Amino acid sequence: MADQILFVINSLAGGGAERVMATLLRHSEGRRSRYRMALALLDDEPSAYAAPDWVPLHRLASGGGLARSAFRLRALVRETRPDLVFSFLTRANVAACFAVAGTGIPFVISERVNTRAHLPRGLAGRASRAMVRLTYPRARRVIAVSHGVADDLSAGFSVPSERIRVLANPVDGDLIRQRSRDAEVVPPDGPYAVAMGRLVPNKNFALLIDAFAEAGIPGRLVILGEGPEREALERKVEAHGLRDRILLPGFLENPFPVIAAASCYVLPSNAEGFPNGLVEAMALGVAVISTDCPSGPAEILGRRPRADLVGLGCAAHGLLVPCDDRDALAAGLRHYQDPMIRRYYAKAASARAEDFSVAASVAGYWDVIERALEPGSRPGTSSRPDPISPGSASATRADEPSPCIRPAR
Repeated sequence: MADQILFVINSLAGGGAERVMATLLRHSEGRRSRYRMALALLDDEPSAYAAPDWVPLHRLASGGGLARSAFRLRALVRETRPDLVFSFLTRANVAACFAVAGTGIPFVISERVNTRAHLPRGLAGRASRAMVRLTYPRARRVIAVSHGVADDLSAGFSVPSERIRVLANPVDGDLIRQRSRDAEVVPPDGPYAVAMGRLVPNKNFALLIDAFAEAGIPGRLVILGEGPEREALERKVEAHGLRDRILLPGFLENPFPVIAAASCYVLPSNAEGFPNGLVEAMALGVAVISTDCPSGPAEILGRRPRADLVGLGCAAHGLLVPCDDRDALAAGLRHYQDPMIRRYYAKAASARAEDFSVAASVAGYWDVIERALEPGSRPGTSSRPDPISPGSASATRADEPSPCIRPAR
């Protein structure tokens, strides 16, 4: 009989991890002859991404609570007796550990964020860190989306490094480019920079608004996404007197026509796991700017900022600036006003995005699953190539100099 894999995630509401889960399942149809797959959603929320109709779906309606999530998932595990549980996101990962405790069922977890940076501070944060430290080391395998995330799990939560496999998120460049041609989504008129993500403090869109105001560049700024910081961000826009130039249109089911038409894509986060939106913009041939936050952007863009540049780093495939540095981010926005520099980095970004194909990523996920299912499986060190290190795709020739220049002080 085929092995049964139970995938678990908080929900399929809008977000990078949710999109990856839907992509992984959609591209796993060819494995149906060997595996039975089911999906458990801890919360009963409206879905922004659809699971394939051939995947049985369990909505546990846990209301965002960890204890309720763990107990309801445990009941489902006892009812369905999967051969392996594979979870995404911190709450689902912790719940999966409790759900399989004492059953002998192995579980694999996938950490999508830099955990220490992502968890809250104070008493709640200390409790959350203790739960992660208690549960994560018990997983048969741990998938991290970047080396920064892997290092954080080892150093901060005692996860043995030999159990960790670094796998970049899949980015379906062909689908993204196809969806970017949707004529029903009309981009704003004129030049604009674009950013995308949940409107939450860690994404630091407040920094981007301040930097755009300081940069003094023409055109607009478009921030796609929804979240609890909306009112605070709208007040900041009003305070700068930029209501007509900074747009917050909310969450778009298909953001790609808007991203494709932008002059540049900006990621101002304080922390990331693997920033999907950044690579999606690169796949559309858009020049990118990112903060050099933990974890992921520096690995994706090629290398860390050059020491001889003050406040502005020129990586192989985009611009990196220090975290929470308004002046540096403003300098990056001004940097891309030069069409030559913008074209150079658009080409470099497009080439780098090819290293994050869906086929390679999905194959990596299933390799981890199959190894975890092996009788008597014990975590071991994988000798497979690092999927986040620069691949063979090259945006420029060795003799073609980077157009980076020292920003004006």
